[in-house]
Amino acid sequence: MKLKHKIFHLVEKGSHGSKMNLIFDYSIMALIILNTIAIILKSIPEINSHIRIFLIEFEIFSVIIFSIEYLLRIYVADMTHPSPSKTKSIVKFIFSPYGIIDLLAILPFYLPFIISIDLRFLRILRLMRFLRLMKINRYNSSLKLIGEVIKEKKTELAMTGFITLLILLIASFLMYDVEGKVQPEKFPNILACFWWAIATLTTVGYGDVYPITALGKFISGVIATVGIGIVALPTGIISAGFMGKIENKKNPVQKCPHCGKNTQP
Repeated sequence: MKLKHKIFHLVEKGSHGSKMNLIFDYSIMALIILNTIAIILKSIPEINSHIRIFLIEFEIFSVIIFSIEYLLRIYVADMTHPSPSKTKSIVKFIFSPYGIIDLLAILPFYLPFIISIDLRFLRILRLMRFLRLMKINRYNSSLKLIGEVIKEKKTELAMTGFITLLILLIASFLMYDVEGKVQPEKFPNILACFWWAIATLTTVGYGDVYPITALGKFISGVIATVGIGIVALPTGIISAGFMGKIENKKNPVQKCPHCGKNTQP
């Protein structure tokens, strides 16, 4: 049990803040970043041909490290994901968000050795190695904080998303009705208009599809103007929540032992 507690303190960042835990965290973060760079380099044929062997060896080394980390987390699953039985704790970890990301980060390497896969599907699986970058969220407190804010503000964000979707649908219907007859090749159906609405509402404006009628241009202008406020809403919600979290960390609220009211330290 003493060994298990040591492993737990090694792989899990907590209040213990041990030196070994920090070394482990930074080492894994560095490996994840280097993996991302390696994936980028492998996509460049000129560079890939010169350092191909090194990239393959680095890939094998990374997978070994990530696999060991994954097995260690399974070993201490009963401490990180408490359940009535060890098996349930392991299952709970495997199907947790971090557990799924950890598995998907190493699965593309092992899968071809287990079952024969179509080469086209194999290329898709190799792209999944990019998910290793998502593992960095576990070791970065700022990213964790953003995740907590999104979780807390999910109702407000969901409402913003619903309003955005509603505006996109209204814009798509209007533009199909206005521009569909004039530009049937550009606005052939509502789904195609939905793409135009997204590009306009987000104020990206690719210019591949645009209205030519006076009414269409007016609607486009209104949607673009509304988009400035709509796009800023979720950013503002997350920013306010993030700043609130930081403020609470700096000045934690304490409860009075006598009356139970919140007091500032």
